Amino acid sequence: MLPTADQPDTSPRSRRRRRNLIAVAVAAVLAITGTVIAITVSGGSRSGTIINGCDIGPNAQCPKANLGGANLSGANLDSADLTDANLGGANLSGAFLYGANFTSANLGGADLSAANLASANLSGAILNGANLGGAYLYGANLTGAYLHGADLSVANLSGANLASASLSGANLRSAYLHGADLTDADLTGADLSGIYLGTVGVPRALPTGWVLVDGVLQEG
Repeated sequence: MLPTADQPDTSPRSRRRRRNLIAVAVAAVLAITGTVIAITVSGGSRSGTIINGCDIGPNAQCPKANLGGANLSGANLDSADLTDANLGGANLSGAFLYGANFTSANLGGADLSAANLASANLSGAILNGANLGGAYLYGANLTGAYLHGADLSVANLSGANLASASLSGANLRSAYLHGADLTDADLTGADLSGIYLGTVGVPRALPTGWVLVDGVLQEG
């Protein structure tokens, strides 16, 4: 009688065990190298991609995750928790980030062009040099955020909270600021154009030659 070959165990329990082993291996490599590692899995993942232990997808729980330089273009991270995460230089262009929590996260130099950040929490986040051109930031919380030299051209910041935000040298050409709270915001050297209607609060500093009159930000 010929011996039969062992068949691979494909039960759900076995698949979960393999995924757990992969996560442990990823964490070990990350601890040693500090590099970004992307792994594609066949099942059990929100999007089929795990990066440095972060299961990419809606409602992802990835506080303090290292996603620096990761390619997340078009990814769906709605309502994800990325508090204190490192996303420096990451590609999030066109990503779905509605209601995501980026409190104190590092997004310096990240590409967030055309991303949906409506109702996202970016309080205290570092966005220096980030590309937010054409991004949708309706109702986003950007209190105390660092946006030095960031590109916010054509961005929709309607109803956003920019209180105490640092926007020095930022590009706000053709941005929509109706209802945006600019209380104590620093706009020193910011690149503005046209007239901005319906802003709220008084900024700490404005670009040279600009004035705020009855909620209208314009050249004086």
